[in-house]
Amino acid sequence: MVFDSEFFAKFLRFGIVGLSGVVVDFGVTWTCKEKLRFHKYIANSLGFCVATVSNYLFNKYWTFKVISNQSMFLEFSKFLGFALVGLLINNLVVIILHGKSKLNFYLSKLIAIAIVSIWNFLGNYIYTFSA
Repeated sequence: MVFDSEFFAKFLRFGIVGLSGVVVDFGVTWTCKEKLRFHKYIANSLGFCVATVSNYLFNKYWTFKVISNQSMFLEFSKFLGFALVGLLINNLVVIILHGKSKLNFYLSKLIAIAIVSIWNFLGNYIYTFSA
């Protein structure tokens, strides 16, 4: 792995896409939890999943600018695999920080997103969207 200007540019674009994903994630989570009265962990998972789909598309076409020979299904499967492990990490962090330590639910979720973002970037940079 090379830490050059291209790496940092991709990391910056990944971060911008991630911020848009946070808006999607929080919007879906809040709507499902507060308005539709879904259980908070179901709402959290739905927010995460919807953000994963939008993040995949933005990262494929903008962050990594990938036009690959592999099928979109295979590529999305790789992306989703990292996202699902990220979802597990996300929920574990939320459970530990909110459920056990009684930190605010949304602050716990924000910390979880920061941790999972690093996991997702490295996994997708090295494996999903590698040339």
